[in-house]
Amino acid sequence: MQTFLPSLRKTARHMLLLAVVASCGLSPAAFAQSDYPNKPLTLLVPYPAGGANDAVARLVGLKMGENLKQPVIVDNRPGAGTTIGTAAAAKAAPDGYTLVLGSLASHAVSPHLYAKPGYDAIADFTPVGIIGVVPMVLIVAKDSPYTDLRSLVEAAKRQPNALNYGSAGNGSPLHLAAELFKQNAHIQINHVPYKGGSAHTMDLMGGRLDMILDTLTSATPLIKGGKVRALAVAASSRLPELAGVPTFSEAGYPGFEVNAWYALYAPAKTSKEVVARLNASLVSVLKQPDVLEKFSNLGVRTQPGTPQDLARFTQDEWNRYGKVILAGGIRID
Repeated sequence: MQTFLPSLRKTARHMLLLAVVASCGLSPAAFAQSDYPNKPLTLLVPYPAGGANDAVARLVGLKMGENLKQPVIVDNRPGAGTTIGTAAAAKAAPDGYTLVLGSLASHAVSPHLYAKPGYDAIADFTPVGIIGVVPMVLIVAKDSPYTDLRSLVEAAKRQPNALNYGSAGNGSPLHLAAELFKQNAHIQINHVPYKGGSAHTMDLMGGRLDMILDTLTSATPLIKGGKVRALAVAASSRLPELAGVPTFSEAGYPGFEVNAWYALYAPAKTSKEVVARLNASLVSVLKQPDVLEKFSNLGVRTQPGTPQDLARFTQDEWNRYGKVILAGGIRID
């Protein structure tokens, strides 16, 4: 009998607390939220372990776990253009204990490319907050005849479809970034899709591709190592890492900005109180000096903001890439 006394006392205390909560006009759900979080959280990552995407998730998970006083367990669910892991998050209980690392692919591109992605990028999620963005950089081979953006565009206009660009595959962020530029500059250049990895980069350095619009994360080491030449950055202002490289606006294409990005989402119908707690934790983490340094090394520009900021941003990106995919007739392999 004595074995059960501690658990009985705990249950009695819990029932007493619930009675007090009810007497104050609050629901048991509100009581549960005030106690949030009281167990580990899971962060679903629709990418394989290793690489920049996983590194972002693990850093955010570690630091938010410290802030929330509960561990955040990273669960990698890669495959099908990020739709497997993202769909799993959409179906999770909206209790604040399951989050997903959202991205350009998961919430702006793949929903337009897959007939049945398994989720609605807008309706099935509650935005928590933006983590950061990664600007794109247009690069060419180190001995390329194109020494600036204007010379490349002029060549493309003189000989439509004579130039080519590479990407990590149909529908990849690199592919969509280049398609945006094609439409913006009114040029025709051929897309050469690769099946992930770094084969497209190797072919650029070998002179078999004319250009790539790559992420700052991947491009910076190549640029600083003298293996490729940067012609323009798709950011609002020059980047400290590449201070000598003009923006697209400076090169004659005002307002052209393209970023890969990361954000946190919870399942739809997650309570406002829980979302506010998660957002406050994320914003706090994104201001920590060691986090800023590590993200800078990954090419990530942190952008702390509100859930409402992320809601607007997601809708804008979803609309933007939906139009690009439709206009370019882009399909997955």
